[in-house]
Amino acid sequence: MPEFIEVPKGLDRVIVADTEIGDVRGEEGFYHYRQYNAVELAQHCSFEQVWYLMTHAELPTRAQLDAFKAQVAPYRTLTPQLRELLPHLAAASPLDGLRTALSAACAARPMRPVLDIDEAARADDALFACAVTPAILTAMWRLQQGQEPLDPREDLGYAANYLYMMTGEVPSAEAARAVEHYLILTIDHGFNASTFTARVIASTGADLGAALVGAVGALSGPLHGGAPARALDALDAIGGPDNIDAWIRGELEAGRRIMGFGHAVYKTDDPRSIHLRSVADEFGGGIVDFAKTVERRVVEILAEVKPGRKLYTNVEFYAGVVMELAGVPRPMFTPTFTTSRVVGWSANILEQARDSKIIRPRAKYVGTPPPVPVPEGGFAE
Repeated sequence: MPEFIEVPKGLDRVIVADTEIGDVRGEEGFYHYRQYNAVELAQHCSFEQVWYLMTHAELPTRAQLDAFKAQVAPYRTLTPQLRELLPHLAAASPLDGLRTALSAACAARPMRPVLDIDEAARADDALFACAVTPAILTAMWRLQQGQEPLDPREDLGYAANYLYMMTGEVPSAEAARAVEHYLILTIDHGFNASTFTARVIASTGADLGAALVGAVGALSGPLHGGAPARALDALDAIGGPDNIDAWIRGELEAGRRIMGFGHAVYKTDDPRSIHLRSVADEFGGGIVDFAKTVERRVVEILAEVKPGRKLYTNVEFYAGVVMELAGVPRPMFTPTFTTSRVVGWSANILEQARDSKIIRPRAKYVGTPPPVPVPEGGFAE
């Protein structure tokens, strides 16, 4: 009889793989991509530079970055087949539509199982999927608004193009850079539910598209990717400074979770939230001041009501503020997250594809002890 190991529910604190992609140190309030502090990358790099880092394990030279952009460029434009498909999906939510459209795009390429192709072919599949994802999401948004999809512009970077293809307006440098900060900060974050899902699928040898579609499905759950808009909705529900305390205490007394606060890994300030607060400060204005006041009172009241539990803002709280100020519509908050996280998913898929061991844990059966005799004829008595 084999010996089994019981682990905590949800695999909490269980290490399931080795990785060179990055790590989250929750007790320290620190996380990194490869060998670099992720926040410092957001401060000093473009999205494309960090994308290259995740793919190639090193920051690019100027020449390497130019070659990388040239390689990606053809994949950013929707194929005629996708343009024909997307109007049929426009009624769906952006992530629901992305599941189908990304699957169709990868199938039409066509993508082959990662087990059957070499590293270069897998990497090219990843570039295609990462480049086409924002094109799909912005096209679906515009179709929902009764507008025609837009092709990317050669003179705009990743974040600026994303905003342009979504709104039809060339964004200000401030708005584009603010969204770029957010995108860089959310490329990867340990073995979260969607990243783990992608790696499980990749471990079977399936194609990269299958793994990404599975990750999108995991992300669509409100406990994973749906909080930025909900955190901003909380600010709307509060309404003004005079209502802050009463609203917070009412939510806590009702047993409801205050969106944008607390994290499964961080036991101190979320470094992404700290950085996005500084990005919001660069915009300034009433919503930023109000958000900071709400943050301070939530932390103080939580410390009073739940002593011993240190709860701080997570990335979603100020992400909502920053994206609102940058002109991103609220229904596109989580899709915007997806356009960055697809790069992290792809890096994890490529890493997993180098390991032929399938991820295959066991479940502990807790039902009625078997074997119970089957009744004559198979009918319950």
